[in-house]
Amino acid sequence: MKIRITINGAARSVDVDPPALLSDVLRTEYALTSVHVGCDTSSCGACTVLVDGAAVKACTILAVQADGSSITTIEGLSGNGSPTAVQEAFGAEHALQCGFCTAGMVMAVTALLDAIPAPSDDEIRHGLEGNLCRCTGYVNILRAVRRAAAARTGTVPAPVAGESLRIPLARSGETTIAAHGDDVEVV
Repeated sequence: MKIRITINGAARSVDVDPPALLSDVLRTEYALTSVHVGCDTSSCGACTVLVDGAAVKACTILAVQADGSSITTIEGLSGNGSPTAVQEAFGAEHALQCGFCTAGMVMAVTALLDAIPAPSDDEIRHGLEGNLCRCTGYVNILRAVRRAAAARTGTVPAPVAGESLRIPLARSGETTIAAHGDDVEVV
């Protein structure tokens, strides 16, 4: 069956078997290997892509269901070749280790921040419920999402009591904001 989809901004037409998963078509037909298939049960989120702007696990949708849709993978996330605020935040906050889940996490966070520009920690956790990371323990991922949200909105992320956040400042490099109970100090 022939389907027409837009992948990372390019219109495509491809013949697919009706039971073919979107993840398989993206990986085999277009060599978009960031779409990792980690579980084949939709549990891990490593295959998360944006379908018409919504985060979708590509292993849960048939390619024919995506007919007429616009699909974005991490390869197409940044149109100008520079990393997005989310990608930069993941690197700055060391929110990745082995990297297997990273593309899916970045795509899920991108959709989350598009829907909720300044999410609370609970909204971040809810937005990432379907994405598993076996390496980081999520603390750095949470920090990265806060940093990316702040970069996108031009604000400073609110630190959690006892936590320090490194915030890049345009004029003077990086500074640290530390929270002590209800008090916040710039170090």
